[in-house]
Order: sequence, then C-alpha cells, then structure tokens
Amino acid sequence: MKDIKKESFQYGMRSLNSRSSGCMRPKLFHDNVSSARLFVSRLNKFTELEFHKGCVNSLNFNQSGELIVSGSDDLQIAIWDWTRYCKTPFLTYNSGHTRNVFQAKFMPNSNNATIASCAQDGQIRIGWILSEVDTKKIAQHKGASHKLTVEDGSPHILKTVGEDAVVYHIDLRESQPHKLMTLNTQKNCKVPLFSISSNPMNSCEFCVAGRDPWARIYDTRKIDESGKEVLKKFCPTELQAYSGFAANITCSMYNYNGSELLCSYNDDDIYLFHTTDSESEPKHTYKGHRNSDTVKGVNFLGSRSEYIVSGSDCGYIYIWQKDTEEIVNFLHGDNVGVVNVLEPHPNECILATAGLDHEVKIWMPTGEGFNDLEKLNKQVKVNLEARLNDRKRAPDLFESQLIFLMVRHHQRQRRRRLSQNEDGLEENIDDSSDDDDDNDDDDDDDNLSMDDNDSLNDTGARCVQS
Repeated sequence: MKDIKKESFQYGMRSLNSRSSGCMRPKLFHDNVSSARLFVSRLNKFTELEFHKGCVNSLNFNQSGELIVSGSDDLQIAIWDWTRYCKTPFLTYNSGHTRNVFQAKFMPNSNNATIASCAQDGQIRIGWILSEVDTKKIAQHKGASHKLTVEDGSPHILKTVGEDAVVYHIDLRESQPHKLMTLNTQKNCKVPLFSISSNPMNSCEFCVAGRDPWARIYDTRKIDESGKEVLKKFCPTELQAYSGFAANITCSMYNYNGSELLCSYNDDDIYLFHTTDSESEPKHTYKGHRNSDTVKGVNFLGSRSEYIVSGSDCGYIYIWQKDTEEIVNFLHGDNVGVVNVLEPHPNECILATAGLDHEVKIWMPTGEGFNDLEKLNKQVKVNLEARLNDRKRAPDLFESQLIFLMVRHHQRQRRRRLSQNEDGLEENIDDSSDDDDDNDDDDDDDNLSMDDNDSLNDTGARCVQS
C-alpha cells in the first residue's frame, strides 16, 4: 500500500495553497478535500442510531444530508435528525407494508414530507408527513419489490421494479401507475428484477438488473412492453455463459454524472462499466468482499464518484479507490455478520450503513487511518475460499428449478386467496397494475428466468429476516 498520509498531505497542501491564493473556487476546494484519500482512509464509526427491532434494509439521506430515512424488517419507517447528535428518531410510522421494507426514499423537493417505499409484499406505498402520517398503496407487484428510484428534482416521479419482471413508472399526480414493460429475454423468459437506477443527467434513461448477468439500460422514449428493445447492456464475458454457476446482479448504480455503471454480482466481484462505450466489457473490477447471503447493495463514494463502497457477508465494509482498484479502507460494520446497505452523504465524506444489526451506523473521517493489511489479506482469503466452496456445492439446476416452480405455484395460490379479501380501492390499483398481465398469470411459473443458487429468491430467502 502507498504512503497514504504523505500522499494525502501533499495533495491537501496543494489544494490549500491554491484556495488561499484564489486560484481554486470554494466549491472545487470543498469537493477535492471531502473526496481526498486521507479522509476516506480515516472513516471511523461516529455514532449508532437505535430504534428498529429488525434488520435495517434501507437508508436514504435527504438532499441537504441533515436527515436520514430508514426502513426495516419490523415494518417501521424512521426519520432521523442525526446532525443534532440524537440517537433516536424524531419521527416514526408504520409503513403499511405487511412484509420486510426493502427501500424507503425521500421524494426530492417535497420539503422532506413525502416518503416512497417498497417491500417484500410487492406493494409500493407513499407516506405523507403532515400533522400526522398518512400512507397509501399506489402500485402492486406480483413478487417482492427490492428497489425504487426517484427522478432528480421531481417530487412526483418514481420508478419501481419487482421480482415479477415488471417496471412501473409512477406519477403521484395521476391515479394509476403506468406499466413501462415486463422484462423478457430473447427466449421469452421473464427476468425477476432486483435493482433500478436512474441516470442523474438524463431523466429518460434508467438501468435495471436482476436474475441474469446483464445490466440493461433503457430510454423511456424508445421502450417497448417486452423489454427487448435495449438501449445498451453490459456483462463481463466470463459471466455470459452458464458453467455450473449462474451469476445475477444484486445491485447496479450510476455514478454522479451517468458516465459509469457499477454492478455487484452474487458470489462474484463488482464491475465498473463505461456507459458511453458500446462494448460490454468492464473497465475495472473490485475484489475481496463476499456477496452471497443477501441482496446486497453497492455504491459510489465521493463528490465525483472517486471510490467504490460495498458491504460483505463477513460483516466488513470495503472501500476501493475507483481507478487503482486498491482497497483504501476496511471497516467492521456489522456484529451479526452482513452489511447490506451503504448510503453516502450527498455533500460530505460521511457514510451511513446498516445490515443484520438493528442499528444504523454513521461513519466520519475521525480515525487514525487504515493500515491493518494483515487482517485485510486474511479476510479476503477467507472470502475467496468461501465463494469457491459455495460454487462447488451448487445444487443441481433441474432440482433448483423444480423447487422454484413449486414455490411460485404456492405463491400464486396465496395471492389469489388474498385478492378475494382486498377492499375496492386496492382492487382498482391491482387491476390497473395487472391490465397487461391477465393472460400471463397462469404462465408465470413457466416463463420466469431461473438461475442456479437462486431458486428461492421470490420467497425472500436471500434477504435474511429477523
């Protein structure tokens, strides 16, 4: 490892001299300093926020970074004013979901009064924070919904994906959601979706990923309902062909200006693609962590996305320098064992993380710096051995598919029973969501894309429940 302190000190002095002499604008100076390797390598646990009684699956800063919203297996959504050094939330409410909350986000420019959420029950819900909190279901997937994305600057627009392979475009000013597409492969197999990310510089462009190795980019102006008209798609060559191990993407993210796409693969590495290239080969690969037990997130860190940050099944947080692929920090982030979600502060070198522990952890550059290479190398070796052993123990594909079909059959039967008890409003929403799927319901079991090691994902088996 390089001499981080010497390198960062020299860089910091150059920036300080430039700022003092008026050669560097305040915003540029702030961005350079907040993204300096010296600060990133010194990230250390600052505080823990305690309220939830289950695994914390979702974190999101508001636009100023003063508030955090969290969602959990306990079905509660909490809002924290963490800058006031208060370790308990100033507002909590029941999400209205019936199963684990997978994501909760502030709607932009809503005065922090509108929260969108999705969950394992497939519901998409909105919480309006007025004198009291009012929640409403606005869409319904036929499987778990892991992610949603909001449109920068708009308090009304969001998109969601689900394990039913459906992408919804939702305008809160309209009474019904709009189904953009159902993602089908060239063989007419539906692809359950785990992730969606919007291009921050182009509101028409978004990326989806799920239970196959491809990250697909679409343009809402050119989309077709089958999802086959892809603008661009990316996948490392070695993962494109099935060879006893079926890769899928647990999370994909755009960088700060939409020029790069980050993809985290189950039981494999993290890959960085340039969205401006026509070739699908990754430009960088980040190794050392382990992504197997849960639907794990990945993110960029830094004002210009200079770093990559991911959790791991070993309970540690890994931070890589983007261009060198070097691990610059290695933090113990979860006592139970898995770090699932990582949310960078929008303006400062601050990180919020959560996992199987019930607490939200805030990290700030107050430590002495990372230098325990021996511990890092030992853990990386353990992670690699565990990954190889899991691949050797991969179940037979036919057996995996058979179990998957059985689970899907029971899920469909359960949905039909529950639908008979829904009230009129929910029936209207469900009917709208399913308008184009009425003829597909009986074919879901046959048409969903099935991969090895993933056969029970629709039941939430990959998301550990408390």
